[in-house]
Amino acid sequence: MDLATLLGIAIGLVLIVVSIMLGGDLGSFINVPSLVVVFGGVTAATLVKFPLKDCIAALKIGGKIAFKNSADDPRSVYDIAIELAGIVRQKGLLGLESVTIENELMARGIRMCVDGMAAEVIKESITKEVDMAIKAEMAGESFWRGIGDMAPAFGMIGTLIGLVQMLANLSDPAAIGPAMAVAMLTTFYGAVLANLIAIPLADKLEIKIDNTKNTRALIIESVMQIHASQNPMVLQELLGVYLPGGKPAEEDGE
Repeated sequence: MDLATLLGIAIGLVLIVVSIMLGGDLGSFINVPSLVVVFGGVTAATLVKFPLKDCIAALKIGGKIAFKNSADDPRSVYDIAIELAGIVRQKGLLGLESVTIENELMARGIRMCVDGMAAEVIKESITKEVDMAIKAEMAGESFWRGIGDMAPAFGMIGTLIGLVQMLANLSDPAAIGPAMAVAMLTTFYGAVLANLIAIPLADKLEIKIDNTKNTRALIIESVMQIHASQNPMVLQELLGVYLPGGKPAEEDGE
């Protein structure tokens, strides 16, 4: 689990609630019409903007990426690639037949190498798979980015509704308070939804997707070089640029 995401949202909500309670009544910040305008409006606009199946897929993929750390570590992929290259230099590609590889993409590429497929075919196959996965993940990022863009807008719509109601009932002092509550709280709800949840989630997805792209590029390059029976020493230099900091593994500690 990515505890930073959970802690960030939880701490933000707790701080907001505590601030409200220190200055007044928490119940005064709960307004059903305002909630309907913001959350109902955002939901409706999201369904207009994205197909229903894409909304469901984006929620699943986006949630998985945002709340879970990737199991694909570039350093572990690097180490495995160097180890496999050493086996190939000694036994040939068939020496990899009994090797167990946890990374599914890399394992699929190595199986195709062992099966004797051409390098072009292997690269095209795993590159297409990577492109499809990235496309699905970017849809999750676009989904949350869209919510972040729409939430403040619906907060403003609620504010306008509340102001209109207030101006229409200036002769009735009892109606001014509820109308003003709608006007203010919709802006509040929209700002919290956008700036504490939606936009930070979209930004985190963008960062994680970029990191995943780098790791997948490392996997593709590893498979191609292993298929070519590259010298492990040369492979260290070729793959080292994909590691954090752009340094080969042996220089990490320097």
